[in-house]
Amino acid sequence: MTSPAIQINGTNGNSSPTKQSSLPLLERVKATYEDAGQSHVFTFFDTLSSSEQDILLKQLDEIDIHRVNRIYMNAILADGAQTPPNEPEGNINLDDSLAPGTKNLLGRSRTPSPTPPAEVLPLPEEACATIINNPEEEAKWRELGLNAIAQNQVAVLLLAGGQGTRLGSALPKGMYDIKLPSGKSLFEYQAGRIGKLARLAADKAGKKEGEVRIRWYVMTSGPTRGETEKYFKEKSFFGLNKDDVIFFEQGVLPALSEDGKLLLSTPSTLSVAPDGNGGLYAALRRPLSPTSSSTVLSDLKEHGIEYIHAYCVDNCLVKVADPVFIGCCLSRNSQAGAKVVKKTIPTESVGVLAAKGDAFAVVEYSELSKEKAELRTHTGELAFRAANIANHYYTRTFLEGVEAMERKMAFHIARKKIPTVDLQTGEMIKPTEPNGMKLELFIFDVFPFTKSLAVLEVPREEEFSPLKNAPGSKADCPETSRRDLLAQQLRWLIKAGAEVQEGADGAGVEIEVTPGVSYAGEGLEWVKGKTFVKSGVLTKKEDAEGLTE
Repeated sequence: MTSPAIQINGTNGNSSPTKQSSLPLLERVKATYEDAGQSHVFTFFDTLSSSEQDILLKQLDEIDIHRVNRIYMNAILADGAQTPPNEPEGNINLDDSLAPGTKNLLGRSRTPSPTPPAEVLPLPEEACATIINNPEEEAKWRELGLNAIAQNQVAVLLLAGGQGTRLGSALPKGMYDIKLPSGKSLFEYQAGRIGKLARLAADKAGKKEGEVRIRWYVMTSGPTRGETEKYFKEKSFFGLNKDDVIFFEQGVLPALSEDGKLLLSTPSTLSVAPDGNGGLYAALRRPLSPTSSSTVLSDLKEHGIEYIHAYCVDNCLVKVADPVFIGCCLSRNSQAGAKVVKKTIPTESVGVLAAKGDAFAVVEYSELSKEKAELRTHTGELAFRAANIANHYYTRTFLEGVEAMERKMAFHIARKKIPTVDLQTGEMIKPTEPNGMKLELFIFDVFPFTKSLAVLEVPREEEFSPLKNAPGSKADCPETSRRDLLAQQLRWLIKAGAEVQEGADGAGVEIEVTPGVSYAGEGLEWVKGKTFVKSGVLTKKEDAEGLTE
């Protein structure tokens, strides 16, 4: 659903109140920003029209400026250091805390000395569970996970704020068609897996269809929310109960100068940028709409949900709400969990899960020396091989505690060339060198704060095929996503006892097994002894009749 217009001082946001009616809001916001040392944002206020003033006031009022100051201070202090300090308590006035030649409010000089880096070590062997050549444990974990799903204790968080820009599309990435025979989009495939898994769990528990429900929390962004909600409605929520699909929005943070001052993109607008995929955690705490006090966290609690699976929309092989992963984490009584795959080569551009100091952390490939990246175990495998694939598990109680952890987390600084307004002349500056920063939190930045993190290694060919690059690229593109998904489903059919012939042109017959038929290769016993001679799509058993002999 489209969010209603935000109320501004009792007036609908589509119609501008008078300057006089905005005075109470103006006084409050001005005082807040003066207290934070950010009063320069009002430099052009008196020259703006009433509607422009309302735009600026609304934007300023929605920002927790003292939180922004704290995030900036912690990021600057941790920049180049491996161990970030705790965020300061209370409000920060940047004019006071960052005056040249003075100590800031953390009692440190403006340019801190980096703390000694924590040693980065490979994951201990015992820290990583696996389903590779481990069928007995896999079966036990699946049983545990299905039981939790059958009790309606499991929900899904989808990170779907990205657009398909690099794919040549302005639409949300989840709407992208990788040219499967069925024409199903990524959203549609994932919805189908949720529906099928709910039915599997219900059957196992002896429940009726509809008694098991998996709530799907879809995190969009400002540019993608409208299109995403419209698409779900047009597709009738892909057969899911529309009440079980909840949309919410990733947040943004203001762009800042090097000394922490907010940058104006126009005289009446702040420059902002998405707060990273780790912005998920703050988004869980925000109201679902301007007219609601409910949040994702409160909704989880209200519906008795204890365990959450989070993933990114661009992986066509993702096992949504994977009962094996859920069960593995439950068996270890873990607060959080991460799926990993084996890194293919030492130079693969992927972060790896490792031990850093006395905690788990994701170490970016650029942080590993050549020697460490190439280090091998006694079995010949890469020592740093646990590639992170942004596929995570959380307990609800852990997610509820992340807000307190944020004070100890350092946001990452991305220095950028940010167009901004000259406060002296009012003219637009288009810098040729980086003049400011955007601040991001990564979804894995919570890992060092977990008391118990489950790590599950899974086969790459079964669970990870990301869609990152334009059609025709060498890797991680629509063609490789399509190839990997159909290859997986071919393996399912052959394992179930079917044969698949080559086509007349020498290419293999392509059979798509849609999620309504099988979630992860189960329930295909009926293909045993059949030979597929024509390409096609299986949406039900009967579809095989014209494709086999």
